[in-house]
Amino acid sequence: MLETGAIWGITGTTVTSFMFFWAIYKQYVPAHFRAYVERYFHKMIGWISYYVDIKFTEYTDEGLKRSQAYDSIRNYLASKSTALAKRLKANETKNSKSLVFSMDDHEEIEDEFEGVKVKWYSNVKVIQPQSNYGQRSSEERRHFTLSFHRRHRGMIIETYLDHVLREGKAIGLMNRERKLYTNNSSQEWYPWRSGKWSNVPFHHPATFETLAMDPEKKEGIKKDLIKFSKGKDYYKKVGKPWKRGYLLFGPPGTGKSTMIAAIANFLDYDVYDLELTTVKDNSELKKLLLDTTSKSIIVIEDIDCSLDLTGQRKKKKEEDEEEDGEEKKEGEKKPKVDDKQSKVTLSGLLNSIDGLWSACSGEKIIVFTTNFVDKLDPALIRRGRMDNHIEMSYCKFEAFKVLAKNYLEIETHDLYEEIERKLEETDMSPADVAETLMPKSDEEDADICIKRLVKTLEEEKEKARKLAEEEEKKKAEKEAKKIKKAEEAEEKKKKTEEDEKKENVKGKEENGNVSQQNGNSIDLSKKSDS
Repeated sequence: MLETGAIWGITGTTVTSFMFFWAIYKQYVPAHFRAYVERYFHKMIGWISYYVDIKFTEYTDEGLKRSQAYDSIRNYLASKSTALAKRLKANETKNSKSLVFSMDDHEEIEDEFEGVKVKWYSNVKVIQPQSNYGQRSSEERRHFTLSFHRRHRGMIIETYLDHVLREGKAIGLMNRERKLYTNNSSQEWYPWRSGKWSNVPFHHPATFETLAMDPEKKEGIKKDLIKFSKGKDYYKKVGKPWKRGYLLFGPPGTGKSTMIAAIANFLDYDVYDLELTTVKDNSELKKLLLDTTSKSIIVIEDIDCSLDLTGQRKKKKEEDEEEDGEEKKEGEKKPKVDDKQSKVTLSGLLNSIDGLWSACSGEKIIVFTTNFVDKLDPALIRRGRMDNHIEMSYCKFEAFKVLAKNYLEIETHDLYEEIERKLEETDMSPADVAETLMPKSDEEDADICIKRLVKTLEEEKEKARKLAEEEEKKKAEKEAKKIKKAEEAEEKKKKTEEDEKKENVKGKEENGNVSQQNGNSIDLSKKSDS
C-alpha cells in the first residue's frame, strides 16, 4: 500500500505532465485543428452525458446589443447567490447606501423549481489581445450556463425559464436606479468591459411642480407623456415604432434642460446625453443607439451647434458683406479639415432616429434642444420625427408665481400686479428671475427679494430700450452707408460714361483729321500729274 507522500508525489507528477502537454497543445496545434478536436470531444461527451446545457450570452447580434435575458437571469441569480454561492461580487445599490451581492465569475449555484434541481454556472472568456487604434486590449465575454437532466427538458424550457425571466425582470425594476449616460469615444469601446456608454446615478431634483411654465401647458405635456407611456398596443396597431420626439426651443435660460430632467423624473426613465461631435460616423451612431435600453430619453442638446446638419442638403448661402465694407483678403488659407472630425451626416441621423433602425428597441423619447429653431433643416424637425414642438419662452406671470412659491414660499404679494405688468413689457428668462428671487443671505426675506425683482425688471427694461436705440442707430448708419455707397457707385458710373463719350468724340475728331489729310494728299497728287 502506497504511503501518503508517494501518493502526493504521483499526483504532482501527473498534474505537471498534464499541464506541460496542455501548454504544448495550445501553443503548437493550429487553432482550426483544435476547434475540430474540441467539437468531436464535446459530441462524445454528449453521447455519454445525461445533462443538457443552455448558454445565455451577455451580448447578442454579434455584440451590437446587450441581452435582456442575460440581465434578467443575473438579477434572478443575485437573489439566490447570497445564501448559496461560495464566491460573491459586491456592488453598490441606490445612493450607495448599501451593497447587493451576485455570483462571481466561474462560480456555480444550485436552484430548485417544482422539485427539479438545476445548476447555473457563471463564466467569463478572455479573448486574446487585439490591436485597437494602436493600443493592445483584451475583451471579456461573459455568459451563464444552465445545466439540467435531459428528462426535464420540456418543463425547463416551457416553464422554468419563463419563471426565471419574469422574476428577474421584476427584481430589476424594483432595484432599478435611474442613470445619466454619456457616449464614449469609439477608441475607448471595450464592449464586454466599459462599453459604449459611461453612466452616473441620475439625481436631478426637477419636477413638473417646480418647473417655471404655464400650468395649462404643463398639464398638456404631462397628459401627452402618460398617453405615450401606456401606448405600446396603440403604436403596434397603427404600425409605428414605440417612440416619440420632442423639440424644445427657445432663448438660453428658459428651462430646456430642466424640462428634460422633469420628464425623466415623471416617467422614471434613464437619460442618454448623446454628444454627436464624438461620434465618428453614421455606423457608429447606429451602434450607440442600439446599445440604449427601453424606458429612456435620448437627448441631443443644442443640435444646431453639434454638427453642420443644416447645410448638407443644400448649398450654403453666401455670407453677408461686412458692415465696414471690407472684403476678405484673397489668398487667405482655408482652415485645415481635421481627420478626426465627426462624419455623421443629416441622412445618417434621420435614419437612426426615424428609419428602420429606430424600430429595433421600443419605449424611447428623443429630445432635441436648440436656441435657434430656424437654423435647423425642416426634415429634421418635421412631425413624425419631432412630434411635439415645445416653445420655452421668457418668464411670464404664471411661471413667476411658480418660482416665487419655490424660492420664497409665498403665493401673493402687494407688488404682484406691478410685476405682472413689467413681465409683459420685459423679456427676462426664468433662470434670471429665479436668481433674482433667491435670498442671498439669512437676513433677506421675501419682501426684499420681490422688491429686488421689480428693480431688476426696471433695469432690464431700460437696458432693452437702450439696446433697441443702438440697434436702430446701427441700422440707420448701415442704411446711410448703403445709400452713400449707391450714390458713389452712380457717380462713378456717370463719370465712366462721360469719359467714354469724350473718348468717342476724341476718336471721331482724330478719324476726321486723318481723312482730311488723306484727301489733301490725293489732291496734291492729282495736281502734280496734271
